[in-house]
Amino acid sequence: MNALTWISAAVALASAATTAFLGYWLQRRIVAVERLNYMDQYGASLAWAAFDLQSRLFNILGRTYFALFLAEGTKDDTELARRSTVFVIAEYLGWVEILRRDVQFLDLGRSGPNRRVITQLSQIGQTFHKSFAQHDELRLFRIQQRAIGSVMIHPDSEPGRRRCLDYPEFCRRLDSDARFGVWFSKLLQDVDVIAADITACEPRLQSLQRQLVELIDLLDPDAVRFPQFHRKVYGDR
Repeated sequence: MNALTWISAAVALASAATTAFLGYWLQRRIVAVERLNYMDQYGASLAWAAFDLQSRLFNILGRTYFALFLAEGTKDDTELARRSTVFVIAEYLGWVEILRRDVQFLDLGRSGPNRRVITQLSQIGQTFHKSFAQHDELRLFRIQQRAIGSVMIHPDSEPGRRRCLDYPEFCRRLDSDARFGVWFSKLLQDVDVIAADITACEPRLQSLQRQLVELIDLLDPDAVRFPQFHRKVYGDR
């Protein structure tokens, strides 16, 4: 084999290696951009779910009109209040699970904001899991949080275009699907306990509401989605 042949082989090998490397690098870039797009897309829905949940907790803690529905409303008012309270918890957990599945937390790269969001989600999950004294209203183990999140994902959605059940569909399945309803029976009972006496559950509700506000600040740092929202943390003066 003469020198020209060796040179040609070396060039061909280098070209193949370069092509393979560029292909690998491009594929990694495409996946990274796709995941960041998912984070942005789903982050908006997660922010709204967190906003609705923290708002409900704030109302319950402040004994405002919706809290009064739970304790003193008509039968229809009370049922709406208890079901919608469980729904906003479930919807939040649904978007957390969607984010977990499609974005894959461990592959978010070096994005500081994304890492802070993940840390905050973990802290909220811990607060749901934590036992406060001997009262465990609204306590959810992490596996329960994931299970509830899973059943809240709309069955017709697909990666990159997932969505949660809306409130009418949630109520319909609650009434007609025992396997679905079993995941929410204790939460509904816990809401009834809170309606009768919130005292025992106040520490968990206060922690969750504060942490959700902090999550919203991370997801919407420039207050684009919630321009009138200004850190309404229960207990602050």
